[in-house]
Amino acid sequence: MRRKLFKTGNSIVVSLPKDIIEPLGVSEGMEVSVDLDRENMQIIIRPFTDPIAEGIDKEFAHQVAEFIEEYRPALEALAR
Repeated sequence: MRRKLFKTGNSIVVSLPKDIIEPLGVSEGMEVSVDLDRENMQIIIRPFTDPIAEGIDKEFAHQVAEFIEEYRPALEALAR
């Protein structure tokens, strides 16, 4: 699949289509791990896994992340 790079601020960005990111279980605002396979000249993007969170159900973690993203302003107000 061919994609075009574009500049945003000081970064170069590539958009990823929905049918690519959905199977990974990632969505806007979530963290991913980006690695370079120099031998094969490939960029590898994986869902970020926190070693502390090992053993936590991935679906539950995804739901918590979505909840935090949706209610971030209210959670930040409560934290004050």
